[in-house]
Amino acid sequence: MLDCLCAGLAVADHLCIPVSRMPRAGELLLTERLELQTGGHAANVSTDLAKLGVRVGISARIGADLFGRFIRERLTQSGVQTEGLVETPGVDTSGTLIINVQGEDRRFIHAIGANGEFDGTEITTEQLKSIRVLYVGGLYALPKLSATAIRQLFQNARSAGVATILDVVIPGPADYLSTLREVLPWTDVFLPNNDEAEIITGQHDPHSQAKIFQQLGAKTTIITCGGAGTVVLSGTDRIRTQAFPVNFVDGTGSGDAFAAGYILGMLEGAETLRCLEIGSALGASCVRRTGASAGVFTRPELDEFLQVNHMVSTKIA
Repeated sequence: MLDCLCAGLAVADHLCIPVSRMPRAGELLLTERLELQTGGHAANVSTDLAKLGVRVGISARIGADLFGRFIRERLTQSGVQTEGLVETPGVDTSGTLIINVQGEDRRFIHAIGANGEFDGTEITTEQLKSIRVLYVGGLYALPKLSATAIRQLFQNARSAGVATILDVVIPGPADYLSTLREVLPWTDVFLPNNDEAEIITGQHDPHSQAKIFQQLGAKTTIITCGGAGTVVLSGTDRIRTQAFPVNFVDGTGSGDAFAAGYILGMLEGAETLRCLEIGSALGASCVRRTGASAGVFTRPELDEFLQVNHMVSTKIA
């Protein structure tokens, strides 16, 4: 029995400690350290949930290579159940090169690799009957995961009493709304960031973005806006929250940490505002260190932080 199953992207992240600037063509620029870490929505959220003491598993694809073994070993060490990691012969494990420059947003160079073979059939009906929350992360960066496959997966989850959460990766302009029209009526929580939502909807304002997703059927829409907090539409609730002020080092994985915190609140039966507060605290903890999960709070650290820090929220008219 698991509390949550995280499905979708599993990636080997290659990243640098923030450098002062981008190197010029042909230039060698030194950094304090280069790191290899697990990344991708499913891997990040499952790692963060395991740090919080949640019983969590992952469903994803990796290559039969060194980086695939690294992902499996690192997730297992973190406390994630990895039986759902499927080795896919003949393809490399997915990888992302993350370039961190001081004072700037991250830059990504990504190879899809084994993630390109994930199509949702990896998740069985028996698995759905043994979990409470199903998180799918990386829609649109998983070429074989179709809208119909997610809809059927979410329908089966709903039938089993399982809450459904969807996150996306937007590689560039395209018609994403047609997919979401099929999927969002079966989605309990939709979690794009404001840049992704702007590409999908053509709207710059996060509230306007969220309204479109609500009209398409999402029960709760959360637009994460980095240091500007979140905009949330859930039923008749219209909420804007502020981010917790922390020392920013690297934003990698902060949205995934937010998702993990929100899922923790759901599992504990918390109201929407409390789920948002837990998610915001976990997201803030992530950006204090380089990498997707290195700085994320453990459960005692989260509880201690929220005893002295409180999220500011306002209702949107």
